[in-house]
Amino acid sequence: METIVMKFGGTSVATPEKIIGVAERAIREKEKGKRVVIVVSAMGKTTDTLLGLAGEISAEPPKREMDMLLATGEQITISLLAMAFKKLGHEALSFTGWQAGIETESVPRNARIEQIHTERLERVLDNGYLCVVAGFQGVDKIGNITTLGRGGSDTTAVALAAALGAEKCEIYTDVDGVYTSDPRFVTGARKLEQISYDEMLELANLGAGVLHPRAVEFAKNNRVPLSVRASYSDEPGTIIQEVITVEKNLIVRGVAFEPGVARVTVIYKKPFNGSLANIFTKLAENQIDVDIIVQSISDEFPPSVSFSISQESLEETRRVLTEAQSEIGFLSMNVEIGLSKVSIVGSGMVSNPGVAARMFDILRSQDIPVKMVSTSEIKISVVVPETDMKKSANALHEAYGLSELQVHQDIS
Repeated sequence: METIVMKFGGTSVATPEKIIGVAERAIREKEKGKRVVIVVSAMGKTTDTLLGLAGEISAEPPKREMDMLLATGEQITISLLAMAFKKLGHEALSFTGWQAGIETESVPRNARIEQIHTERLERVLDNGYLCVVAGFQGVDKIGNITTLGRGGSDTTAVALAAALGAEKCEIYTDVDGVYTSDPRFVTGARKLEQISYDEMLELANLGAGVLHPRAVEFAKNNRVPLSVRASYSDEPGTIIQEVITVEKNLIVRGVAFEPGVARVTVIYKKPFNGSLANIFTKLAENQIDVDIIVQSISDEFPPSVSFSISQESLEETRRVLTEAQSEIGFLSMNVEIGLSKVSIVGSGMVSNPGVAARMFDILRSQDIPVKMVSTSEIKISVVVPETDMKKSANALHEAYGLSELQVHQDIS
Protein backbone atom coordinates (compact mmCIF):
# COMPACT_ATOMS: atom_id res chain seq x y z
CA MET A 1 0.00 0.00 0.00
CA GLU A 2 1.18 3.51 -0.79
CA THR A 3 1.90 5.82 2.12
CA ILE A 4 1.06 9.52 2.26
CA VAL A 5 2.15 12.03 4.91
CA MET A 6 -0.17 14.99 5.48
CA LYS A 7 0.97 17.94 7.58
CA PHE A 8 -1.40 20.57 9.00
CA GLY A 9 -0.22 23.82 10.56
CA GLY A 10 -1.54 25.65 13.59
CA THR A 11 -4.22 27.67 11.78
CA SER A 12 -5.55 24.50 10.14
CA VAL A 13 -6.19 22.89 13.55
CA ALA A 14 -7.03 26.04 15.52
CA THR A 15 -10.53 24.91 16.58
CA PRO A 16 -12.33 21.61 17.25
CA GLU A 17 -14.35 22.19 14.06
CA LYS A 18 -11.18 22.56 12.00
CA ILE A 19 -9.71 19.44 13.61
CA ILE A 20 -12.77 17.44 12.53
CA GLY A 21 -12.32 18.87 9.03
CA VAL A 22 -8.70 17.66 9.01
CA ALA A 23 -9.88 14.19 10.08
CA GLU A 24 -12.42 14.08 7.25
CA ARG A 25 -9.78 15.02 4.68
CA ALA A 26 -7.37 12.35 5.95
CA ILE A 27 -10.16 9.72 5.92
CA ARG A 28 -10.76 10.45 2.23
CA GLU A 29 -7.13 9.54 1.53
CA LYS A 30 -7.36 6.39 3.63
CA GLU A 31 -10.48 5.31 1.73
CA LYS A 32 -8.40 5.44 -1.47
CA GLY A 33 -6.44 2.50 -0.05
CA LYS A 34 -3.47 4.45 1.31
CA ARG A 35 -1.60 4.28 4.60
CA VAL A 36 -1.96 7.75 6.12
CA VAL A 37 0.28 9.61 8.57
CA ILE A 38 -0.89 13.01 9.79
CA VAL A 39 1.61 15.45 11.31
CA VAL A 40 0.18 18.42 13.20
CA SER A 41 1.33 21.60 14.87
CA ALA A 42 0.00 23.14 18.08
CA MET A 43 -3.49 24.63 17.83
CA GLY A 44 -3.68 28.30 16.79
CA LYS A 45 -1.75 30.53 19.19
CA THR A 46 -1.00 27.78 21.73
CA THR A 47 2.77 28.10 21.33
CA ASP A 48 2.58 31.87 21.88
CA THR A 49 0.53 31.27 25.03
CA LEU A 50 3.14 28.83 26.35
CA LEU A 51 5.94 31.27 25.59
CA GLY A 52 4.03 33.94 27.48
CA LEU A 53 3.63 31.68 30.52
CA ALA A 54 7.34 30.95 30.54
CA GLY A 55 8.05 34.68 30.33
CA GLU A 56 5.97 35.30 33.44
CA ILE A 57 8.16 32.86 35.34
CA SER A 58 11.58 33.83 34.02
CA ALA A 59 13.12 36.31 31.59
CA GLU A 60 15.65 33.64 30.59
CA PRO A 61 14.08 30.20 31.16
CA PRO A 62 16.35 27.14 30.71
CA LYS A 63 16.25 25.90 27.12
CA ARG A 64 15.77 22.27 28.20
CA GLU A 65 12.68 23.20 30.19
CA MET A 66 11.38 25.30 27.31
CA ASP A 67 11.50 22.18 25.14
CA MET A 68 9.53 20.29 27.77
CA LEU A 69 6.95 23.08 27.84
CA LEU A 70 6.59 23.77 24.12
CA ALA A 71 6.31 20.09 23.20
CA THR A 72 3.00 19.94 25.07
CA GLY A 73 1.28 22.12 22.47
CA GLU A 74 1.40 19.49 19.74
CA GLN A 75 0.34 16.78 22.20
CA ILE A 76 -2.98 18.55 22.70
CA THR A 77 -3.60 18.52 18.96
CA ILE A 78 -2.69 14.88 18.33
CA SER A 79 -4.95 13.58 21.08
CA LEU A 80 -7.92 15.67 19.91
CA LEU A 81 -7.38 14.60 16.29
CA ALA A 82 -7.24 10.92 17.28
CA MET A 83 -10.53 11.43 19.13
CA ALA A 84 -12.03 13.01 15.99
CA PHE A 85 -11.08 9.96 13.93
CA LYS A 86 -12.75 7.69 16.48
CA LYS A 87 -15.89 9.81 16.41
CA LEU A 88 -15.98 9.45 12.61
CA GLY A 89 -15.68 5.67 12.83
CA HIS A 90 -11.96 5.20 12.06
CA GLU A 91 -9.21 3.80 14.26
CA ALA A 92 -6.24 6.06 14.91
CA LEU A 93 -3.37 6.29 17.37
CA SER A 94 -1.55 9.45 18.41
CA PHE A 95 2.22 9.57 18.90
CA THR A 96 4.52 12.16 20.39
CA GLY A 97 7.76 12.71 18.52
CA TRP A 98 9.70 10.30 20.68
CA GLN A 99 6.95 7.67 20.55
CA ALA A 100 7.16 7.92 16.76
CA GLY A 101 10.88 7.12 16.95
CA ILE A 102 12.25 10.56 16.04
CA GLU A 103 15.80 10.82 17.39
CA THR A 104 17.55 14.19 17.33
CA GLU A 105 20.83 15.79 18.27
CA SER A 106 21.12 17.30 21.76
CA VAL A 107 20.51 20.95 20.88
CA PRO A 108 17.61 22.47 22.84
CA ARG A 109 15.14 24.67 20.89
CA ASN A 110 16.76 23.97 17.49
CA ALA A 111 17.62 20.26 17.24
CA ARG A 112 18.14 18.44 13.94
CA ILE A 113 16.69 15.01 13.25
CA GLU A 114 19.42 12.37 13.13
CA GLN A 115 17.35 9.25 12.47
CA ILE A 116 13.81 7.88 12.71
CA HIS A 117 13.01 4.40 14.01
CA THR A 118 9.85 3.60 12.04
CA GLU A 119 9.16 0.06 13.29
CA ARG A 120 6.26 1.04 15.55
CA LEU A 121 4.60 3.30 13.00
CA GLU A 122 4.95 0.63 10.31
CA ARG A 123 3.19 -1.95 12.51
CA VAL A 124 0.33 0.41 13.33
CA LEU A 125 -0.11 1.46 9.69
CA ASP A 126 -0.08 -2.16 8.50
CA ASN A 127 -2.86 -2.90 10.99
CA GLY A 128 -5.08 -0.34 9.28
CA TYR A 129 -4.77 2.55 11.75
CA LEU A 130 -4.24 6.19 10.91
CA CYS A 131 -1.12 7.53 12.65
CA VAL A 132 -1.24 11.01 14.16
CA VAL A 133 2.24 12.36 14.97
CA ALA A 134 3.21 15.49 16.87
CA GLY A 135 5.38 17.75 14.75
CA PHE A 136 8.25 19.93 15.94
CA GLN A 137 9.68 17.46 18.49
CA GLY A 138 11.83 14.42 19.16
CA VAL A 139 14.16 12.95 21.75
CA ASP A 140 17.94 12.90 22.04
CA LYS A 141 20.12 9.90 22.82
CA ILE A 142 19.92 10.38 26.57
CA GLY A 143 16.14 10.82 26.65
CA ASN A 144 15.71 14.59 26.71
CA ILE A 145 12.71 15.96 24.84
CA THR A 146 13.88 18.31 22.09
CA THR A 147 12.15 20.71 19.71
CA LEU A 148 13.17 21.40 16.13
CA GLY A 149 12.92 25.17 15.96
CA ARG A 150 10.90 27.35 13.60
CA GLY A 151 9.14 25.33 10.90
CA GLY A 152 9.85 22.14 12.81
CA SER A 153 6.54 20.46 11.97
CA ASP A 154 7.28 20.77 8.24
CA THR A 155 10.63 19.09 8.86
CA THR A 156 8.97 16.33 10.89
CA ALA A 157 6.56 15.59 8.05
CA VAL A 158 9.23 15.48 5.35
CA ALA A 159 11.55 13.35 7.49
CA LEU A 160 8.76 10.85 8.21
CA ALA A 161 7.87 10.71 4.51
CA ALA A 162 11.49 9.91 3.67
CA ALA A 163 11.82 7.30 6.43
CA LEU A 164 8.55 5.58 5.47
CA GLY A 165 9.20 5.70 1.73
CA ALA A 166 6.03 7.73 1.25
CA GLU A 167 4.54 8.43 -2.16
CA LYS A 168 4.47 12.14 -1.29
CA CYS A 169 4.28 14.66 1.53
CA GLU A 170 1.47 17.21 1.48
CA ILE A 171 1.86 20.43 3.47
CA TYR A 172 -1.54 22.01 4.21
CA THR A 173 -1.49 25.69 5.13
CA ASP A 174 -3.64 28.81 5.08
CA VAL A 175 -2.39 29.65 1.57
CA ASP A 176 -3.11 27.64 -1.56
CA GLY A 177 0.45 27.17 -2.79
CA VAL A 178 3.79 28.81 -3.49
CA TYR A 179 3.47 32.22 -5.14
CA THR A 180 5.83 34.17 -7.38
CA SER A 181 6.01 36.63 -4.48
CA ASP A 182 3.99 37.55 -1.41
CA PRO A 183 0.54 38.47 -2.79
CA ARG A 184 -0.15 40.68 0.23
CA PHE A 185 2.50 43.14 -0.95
CA VAL A 186 3.22 42.43 -4.62
CA THR A 187 0.61 43.23 -7.28
CA GLY A 188 -0.09 40.36 -9.67
CA ALA A 189 1.69 37.67 -7.63
CA ARG A 190 0.35 34.30 -8.73
CA LYS A 191 0.46 30.68 -7.67
CA LEU A 192 3.07 28.47 -9.31
CA GLU A 193 2.08 25.00 -10.50
CA GLN A 194 5.59 23.65 -9.96
CA ILE A 195 8.92 24.77 -8.55
CA SER A 196 12.22 22.94 -8.19
CA TYR A 197 13.79 21.96 -4.88
CA ASP A 198 16.69 24.35 -5.48
CA GLU A 199 14.44 27.29 -6.32
CA MET A 200 12.19 26.64 -3.32
CA LEU A 201 15.21 26.29 -1.04
CA GLU A 202 16.52 29.67 -2.17
CA LEU A 203 13.12 31.32 -1.75
CA ALA A 204 12.69 29.79 1.71
CA ASN A 205 16.15 31.00 2.77
CA LEU A 206 15.45 34.46 1.38
CA GLY A 207 12.28 35.17 3.31
CA ALA A 208 9.41 33.26 1.66
CA GLY A 209 7.53 31.88 4.67
CA VAL A 210 5.54 29.06 3.06
CA LEU A 211 8.10 26.36 3.91
CA HIS A 212 11.06 26.24 6.24
CA PRO A 213 14.45 25.83 4.51
CA ARG A 214 15.33 22.79 6.59
CA ALA A 215 12.22 20.94 5.40
CA VAL A 216 12.97 21.75 1.76
CA GLU A 217 16.58 20.64 2.19
CA PHE A 218 15.42 17.35 3.70
CA ALA A 219 13.01 16.82 0.80
CA LYS A 220 15.72 17.56 -1.78
CA ASN A 221 18.29 15.27 -0.17
CA ASN A 222 15.80 12.41 0.04
CA ARG A 223 13.89 13.13 -3.20
CA VAL A 224 10.55 13.43 -1.39
CA PRO A 225 7.90 15.03 -3.66
CA LEU A 226 6.26 17.91 -1.79
CA SER A 227 2.90 19.53 -2.33
CA VAL A 228 1.87 22.81 -0.71
CA ARG A 229 -1.93 23.06 -0.58
CA ALA A 230 -4.71 24.99 1.12
CA SER A 231 -6.36 23.27 4.07
CA TYR A 232 -9.68 24.97 3.23
CA SER A 233 -10.16 23.65 -0.33
CA ASP A 234 -9.51 20.70 -2.63
CA GLU A 235 -7.75 22.78 -5.28
CA PRO A 236 -4.31 21.53 -6.35
CA GLY A 237 -1.42 23.42 -4.84
CA THR A 238 2.22 23.75 -5.86
CA ILE A 239 4.37 20.69 -6.55
CA ILE A 240 8.00 20.89 -5.41
CA GLN A 241 10.22 18.36 -7.15
CA GLU A 242 13.58 17.93 -8.87
CA VAL A 243 12.56 18.62 -12.49
CA ILE A 244 10.05 21.24 -13.63
CA THR A 245 7.76 20.25 -16.52
CA VAL A 246 5.67 23.44 -16.86
CA GLU A 247 6.55 27.13 -17.34
CA LYS A 248 10.11 26.16 -18.19
CA ASN A 249 10.54 29.44 -20.10
CA LEU A 250 10.58 31.50 -16.90
CA ILE A 251 14.09 32.88 -16.28
CA VAL A 252 13.05 34.22 -12.86
CA ARG A 253 10.47 32.17 -10.95
CA GLY A 254 10.09 34.22 -7.80
CA VAL A 255 10.86 37.46 -5.95
CA ALA A 256 11.51 37.25 -2.20
CA PHE A 257 12.12 39.98 0.32
CA GLU A 258 13.04 40.21 3.97
CA PRO A 259 12.96 43.25 6.27
CA GLY A 260 15.01 43.82 9.41
CA VAL A 261 18.51 43.66 7.93
CA ALA A 262 21.53 45.42 9.43
CA ARG A 263 24.94 46.04 7.83
CA VAL A 264 28.02 45.93 10.04
CA THR A 265 31.34 47.32 8.79
CA VAL A 266 34.55 46.52 10.64
CA ILE A 267 37.49 48.83 9.85
CA TYR A 268 41.11 47.79 10.36
CA LYS A 269 44.33 49.72 10.76
CA LYS A 270 46.81 49.81 7.91
CA PRO A 271 48.69 47.65 7.13
CA PHE A 272 46.25 44.78 7.54
CA ASN A 273 47.74 41.38 8.39
CA GLY A 274 44.68 39.80 9.98
CA SER A 275 42.25 37.17 8.80
CA LEU A 276 38.52 37.24 8.16
CA ALA A 277 38.32 34.06 10.20
CA ASN A 278 39.03 36.11 13.34
CA ILE A 279 35.68 37.87 13.00
CA PHE A 280 33.48 35.13 11.65
CA THR A 281 34.78 32.42 13.97
CA LYS A 282 33.74 34.57 16.94
CA LEU A 283 30.29 35.17 15.46
CA ALA A 284 29.83 31.48 14.67
CA GLU A 285 30.81 30.50 18.21
CA ASN A 286 27.91 32.65 19.40
CA GLN A 287 25.42 31.22 16.85
CA ILE A 288 25.14 34.53 14.96
CA ASP A 289 24.19 33.95 11.33
CA VAL A 290 25.99 36.12 8.79
CA ASP A 291 24.63 36.57 5.27
CA ILE A 292 26.34 38.77 2.67
CA ILE A 293 30.07 39.47 3.14
CA VAL A 294 32.06 42.12 1.26
CA GLN A 295 35.78 42.79 1.86
CA SER A 296 37.48 45.99 0.74
CA ILE A 297 41.27 46.42 0.59
CA SER A 298 42.86 49.32 -1.29
CA ASP A 299 45.88 51.61 -1.11
CA GLU A 300 43.77 54.72 -0.52
CA PHE A 301 41.45 53.68 2.33
CA PRO A 302 41.71 51.60 5.52
CA PRO A 303 40.89 47.92 4.90
CA SER A 304 37.39 46.88 5.94
CA VAL A 305 34.89 44.05 5.82
CA SER A 306 31.11 44.54 5.72
CA PHE A 307 28.51 41.88 6.40
CA SER A 308 24.75 41.69 6.80
CA ILE A 309 22.88 40.14 9.72
CA SER A 310 19.34 40.19 10.99
CA GLN A 311 18.62 43.28 13.03
CA GLU A 312 17.55 41.00 15.89
CA SER A 313 21.16 39.81 16.16
CA LEU A 314 22.67 43.29 16.17
CA GLU A 315 23.11 43.86 19.90
CA GLU A 316 24.61 40.40 20.37
CA THR A 317 26.95 41.08 17.43
CA ARG A 318 28.06 44.38 18.94
CA ARG A 319 28.77 42.70 22.26
CA VAL A 320 30.73 39.79 20.80
CA LEU A 321 32.90 41.95 18.55
CA THR A 322 33.50 44.63 21.19
CA GLU A 323 34.60 42.07 23.78
CA ALA A 324 36.99 40.50 21.24
CA GLN A 325 38.24 43.76 19.68
CA SER A 326 41.84 43.43 20.85
CA GLU A 327 41.93 39.76 19.86
CA ILE A 328 40.47 40.44 16.41
CA GLY A 329 42.58 43.56 15.97
CA PHE A 330 40.15 46.00 14.37
CA LEU A 331 40.06 49.78 14.68
CA SER A 332 36.35 50.62 14.69
CA MET A 333 32.89 49.30 13.85
CA ASN A 334 30.06 51.04 11.98
CA VAL A 335 26.44 49.88 11.82
CA GLU A 336 23.62 50.71 9.44
CA ILE A 337 20.06 49.64 10.25
CA GLY A 338 16.73 50.05 8.48
CA LEU A 339 17.73 47.82 5.58
CA SER A 340 16.11 44.90 3.76
CA LYS A 341 17.09 42.16 1.35
CA VAL A 342 15.32 41.71 -1.99
CA SER A 343 16.10 38.69 -4.18
CA ILE A 344 15.20 37.18 -7.53
CA VAL A 345 15.32 33.39 -7.91
CA GLY A 346 15.18 31.16 -10.97
CA SER A 347 17.06 28.19 -12.40
CA GLY A 348 16.82 29.82 -15.84
CA MET A 349 19.35 32.43 -14.73
CA VAL A 350 22.19 29.95 -15.24
CA SER A 351 21.86 29.96 -19.03
CA ASN A 352 20.70 33.55 -19.52
CA PRO A 353 23.44 36.20 -19.23
CA GLY A 354 22.51 39.75 -18.36
CA VAL A 355 19.98 38.99 -15.62
CA ALA A 356 22.02 40.84 -12.97
CA ALA A 357 22.60 43.83 -15.27
CA ARG A 358 18.87 44.08 -15.89
CA MET A 359 18.10 43.85 -12.17
CA PHE A 360 20.47 46.72 -11.36
CA ASP A 361 19.06 48.78 -14.23
CA ILE A 362 15.51 48.26 -12.94
CA LEU A 363 16.48 49.37 -9.43
CA ARG A 364 18.39 52.38 -10.78
CA SER A 365 15.35 53.43 -12.81
CA GLN A 366 13.37 53.46 -9.55
CA ASP A 367 16.07 55.50 -7.74
CA ILE A 368 16.66 52.63 -5.31
CA PRO A 369 20.21 52.52 -3.89
CA VAL A 370 21.90 49.11 -3.69
CA LYS A 371 24.00 48.69 -0.54
CA MET A 372 25.27 45.11 -0.97
CA VAL A 373 25.04 42.33 -3.55
CA SER A 374 25.19 38.53 -3.32
CA THR A 375 24.82 36.03 -6.16
CA SER A 376 24.63 32.31 -6.82
CA GLU A 377 23.80 30.30 -9.94
CA ILE A 378 20.06 30.70 -9.39
CA LYS A 379 19.63 33.84 -7.28
CA ILE A 380 20.69 37.47 -6.97
CA SER A 381 20.15 39.31 -3.69
CA VAL A 382 20.55 43.02 -3.00
CA VAL A 383 20.42 44.96 0.24
CA VAL A 384 18.32 48.11 -0.13
CA PRO A 385 16.68 50.56 2.30
CA GLU A 386 13.70 48.96 4.01
CA THR A 387 11.57 51.90 2.87
CA ASP A 388 12.23 50.75 -0.72
CA MET A 389 11.66 47.02 -0.12
CA LYS A 390 8.10 46.70 -1.45
CA LYS A 391 8.80 49.12 -4.29
CA SER A 392 11.82 47.02 -5.32
CA ALA A 393 9.89 43.75 -5.15
CA ASN A 394 7.01 45.08 -7.24
CA ALA A 395 9.31 46.60 -9.86
CA LEU A 396 11.31 43.38 -10.26
CA HIS A 397 8.19 41.18 -10.29
CA GLU A 398 6.70 43.26 -13.10
CA ALA A 399 9.94 43.59 -15.07
CA TYR A 400 10.57 39.83 -15.17
CA GLY A 401 7.02 39.08 -16.35
CA LEU A 402 5.74 37.16 -13.33
CA SER A 403 2.26 38.64 -12.95
CA GLU A 404 -0.94 36.83 -13.94
CA LEU A 405 -1.75 39.40 -16.60
CA GLN A 406 1.68 39.16 -18.23
CA VAL A 407 1.66 35.37 -18.25
CA HIS A 408 -1.83 35.39 -19.80
CA GLN A 409 -0.63 37.79 -22.50
CA ASP A 410 2.42 35.62 -23.21
CA ILE A 411 0.22 32.53 -23.65
CA SER A 412 -2.25 34.32 -25.93
